[in-house]
Amino acid sequence: MGRRVALWRVRRNMTQQQFADRLGKSKSWVDKVERGVRRLERVSNLREVAETLRIDVEVLLAARPVRPTPVAAGVDAVRTALARYHLPGADRPPLVDELRARLEHAEQSYRHARYPALLALLPGLLDAVREAHAARPGAGDVLLVSVYGLIALVLVKVDQGELAWLAADRGMTVASATHDPQVAGIATVSLSQALRSRGRRRSALDAALVAADRIGTHDGSPARALRGTLLLQAALAAAGGGDERLAREALDQAAEIARDAGRGDGDGGAGSGGAGCGGAVFGVGGFGQAAVEAARVVADTAIGDVITATARHERLAAGDEWRCLPPEHRAAYLLDVARGYALAGDVYRAGRAVLDAERTARSEVHDRPAVRKLVAVVWRSADAPAGLAQLAAALRVT
Repeated sequence: MGRRVALWRVRRNMTQQQFADRLGKSKSWVDKVERGVRRLERVSNLREVAETLRIDVEVLLAARPVRPTPVAAGVDAVRTALARYHLPGADRPPLVDELRARLEHAEQSYRHARYPALLALLPGLLDAVREAHAARPGAGDVLLVSVYGLIALVLVKVDQGELAWLAADRGMTVASATHDPQVAGIATVSLSQALRSRGRRRSALDAALVAADRIGTHDGSPARALRGTLLLQAALAAAGGGDERLAREALDQAAEIARDAGRGDGDGGAGSGGAGCGGAVFGVGGFGQAAVEAARVVADTAIGDVITATARHERLAAGDEWRCLPPEHRAAYLLDVARGYALAGDVYRAGRAVLDAERTARSEVHDRPAVRKLVAVVWRSADAPAGLAQLAAALRVT
């Protein structure tokens, strides 16, 4: 059992001292438990250790070592890759075109919420892009920024906020050296999400607004979509911090960009391919009117105006525009909607939204630890849809 405690402590990226502090114990106590000198004989101690490690008690009591889940193994591999500071020089650095193709494949995995597969891809991709960047400084800047950003985004999904912040910060360092406001904007999208995931909303808000202002009103659909996405990030950070005025201002500015793009000339921008679809830069691929309306729903919920949020959602869901959003975006949005319905006391619709999210992108529900709390709140109600009990059992929240 001591070995299992040590194994999971390392996987949760805690030192013995940090683990001891969270338990209210001494570092010596933790060390003795992990070496098998002290036994965890009390059920209360077992539960406390398991809760701190965010695992079930049964994992500590298992007769055989419990294999890490694909997500846990993927996170460990990404953490190892981020800690690799000296790469062996390759005889032939990877070609930029090859790396772009690999990055596009990884981005598609994110858009479709294939998180275990994506986490398995990212360590090798990061190593290859870093090798190319070292061999030809400047040539692979955007690729390296994009990979760090993608790592940050998926780590936010699987509740690894501090590690996500590290990856996003590295991307910002590379982006800042380019002195290109659009490259910096790409890096800031993931940085803002990582900061929000850790409750640092003011920092997320400031970063997004500064990046949006630096892009300004540059011509070109990618720049417009990127500015709009940054404004949405700012709006969500402001709403989460209770600043309703600033949230609505940012949302209105983003809506104006989406409307202008929708009236464009079909140049592949945010309005091409149907209202709400388009965008050519990863992280902003779903920017458009649907993305703005979805952000308004999430912001209204965060501010506490749940009635407006749910009514706005029903109008959005009645149309086809929101289906232009990537499956990951739609599923994450539906989970936010579910939280809104739960706050409003409408448990049935909350449950339906969760099940719709699972059908839209399974990994968004099954591989995100935060979803378990939502399911645990909703499924016990007599008004919850029948399918939610089965989902609760699959997520082990029964």
